[in-house]
Amino acid sequence: MCISTSEAAFSGTIVYCGRQHHPLHGLIHVLGYRNTAVNLAGGPNAMLLHLPTSQLTPGHFLSVGRSGDVLERMVAAVRPVAVAADEIAWMGGEPETVQVFEHDVYTVLLATDPTAIPAALQQAPSHRRPDLDPDLLRFYADHFPDHTIAVCCFDNADAQRAKPLLLWYQPLDPDRLTVPALDSHTGGVPDLDAAVPVDHWVLLSTDQAPSGWGESVDYPENMRHSLRSFLPAAVVGQYYGGGEALLNGDFTISHSDLLTGDLDRVERCRPTRR
Repeated sequence: MCISTSEAAFSGTIVYCGRQHHPLHGLIHVLGYRNTAVNLAGGPNAMLLHLPTSQLTPGHFLSVGRSGDVLERMVAAVRPVAVAADEIAWMGGEPETVQVFEHDVYTVLLATDPTAIPAALQQAPSHRRPDLDPDLLRFYADHFPDHTIAVCCFDNADAQRAKPLLLWYQPLDPDRLTVPALDSHTGGVPDLDAAVPVDHWVLLSTDQAPSGWGESVDYPENMRHSLRSFLPAAVVGQYYGGGEALLNGDFTISHSDLLTGDLDRVERCRPTRR
């Protein structure tokens, strides 16, 4: 349910994207990501996420602290009204410095030039340092210009106790909400023409929704205000799975379509080579 640098199995993926006007940061998108990972590589591994922003730093990653079930709470809000999707539309210089930092159980590398990542990988602890296929990094460089690539390195023990990733950013297109869902679990380049099995909860929000839109999320009373300020009061969501396969790609929806609350307007988006 994502792209890994070596063989792995992923299931139970929850992806969230929210659009909001933050009191300090202005118009932003907030991304949440969680899955169950089984590392089949016998050594270090990593999952790669392509994020539609050109400016991302360690400070954009949010600590969920004791609120590690925040995405599950969003799923619980929409589960009674969500139905599995029957079908979904499909559409078709100098290296940047790589930022390397620790976040939860991950060593994260951030780069706007994916081909600069191998040189920086030595900064990761040896037990989390995966093998990286140069063709995979070239794929990201060719298909996701202006994006930031996050390489989240983990080992076998890490995968079992990881909290959800939660981060915010100024998006390339504030009026289109996109969650990364490209699929390849072999360490190689994803096949963009393949139909791949899905097991995703896709959750979305906007602070411009009309009254009565979506389902209210029940957050714990002791949640930190600094975290709560990035989270939605209400979400909409839908499960994609149950043995179905979709053409490889990300999930995306325009903000105007999201305001209608009609999740049949979620599309499957395939990247194009620049």
